[in-house]
Amino acid sequence: AGAVAVVVLVAYWTTWYVDRDVVASDHTRSYVDFENAFPLADAWLGVCVLLALRAAHRRTPTLLLWLLAGGGAGVYLFAMDVLYDLEHGIYAKGAGGVIELGINLLTLGLSVWFLRWAWSRRTAILSWPG
Repeated sequence: AGAVAVVVLVAYWTTWYVDRDVVASDHTRSYVDFENAFPLADAWLGVCVLLALRAAHRRTPTLLLWLLAGGGAGVYLFAMDVLYDLEHGIYAKGAGGVIELGINLLTLGLSVWFLRWAWSRRTAILSWPG
């Protein structure tokens, strides 16, 4: 799941900067400005996921920290994006709206999965040698 999250993040932002029309749901100035505000937050999410993958590979207790940080970041990004999309009718804008909805659902699904998985295994993870 972590590798999927990183691949989706990198693919989205690469496409946004190389051929924006493929992923853009709208072309208004406010939409472009809104989307352009996300790379740093998405980069933080990616860093959390990469550090979680590293901690899982090394079996260190910091896995719990990075899964919780990444899951929380993902839920926050989901909430920000969905509110904008609902307020501006983005989901009703054809294929771009469908892509946006898919990204939002994937973000929420992976984030909740990370949070539940980590929390349900917190005792075992925290007992790993550091």
